[in-house]
Amino acid sequence: MAKASVFVSSVLDASIDDVWAKIRDFNALPDWHPAVANSHIEGDQPSDKVGCIRNFNLKDGGNIREQLLTLSDATFTCTYSILESPMAVENYVATLRLTPVTDGNRTYIQWTAEFACPPDEEEELVDFIGNGVFQGGFDSLKDILAK
Repeated sequence: MAKASVFVSSVLDASIDDVWAKIRDFNALPDWHPAVANSHIEGDQPSDKVGCIRNFNLKDGGNIREQLLTLSDATFTCTYSILESPMAVENYVATLRLTPVTDGNRTYIQWTAEFACPPDEEEELVDFIGNGVFQGGFDSLKDILAK
């Protein structure tokens, strides 16, 4: 297995409070990520409880289960792991982090992930996760928050 990492960042033309309000809810992916069809938190747990598991379906038919590992309103950060996925990844841990940009009341957003995968799939997975999943989410947030 190869050890892979992904780092994607952007600046959103919205305040950190507005961006955090959109992404803080671990069950809100369908509200802002274009690839997600629906989502629920297993076991009727609160969607901001560390340890809760989100189970969501992708518009292309795939299903993913992820566990919330950290959630901090003080640092505008959440970290989660993938428990089950159609992607060939293991030990996948990702972090979404927001930082205020005081010039213009904007928000710096970064999404990172580390995971293990078959060496022959590393390049394709890094590209798909970085450009498809992460940048796709950022582009959608830009559109939603501009309204």
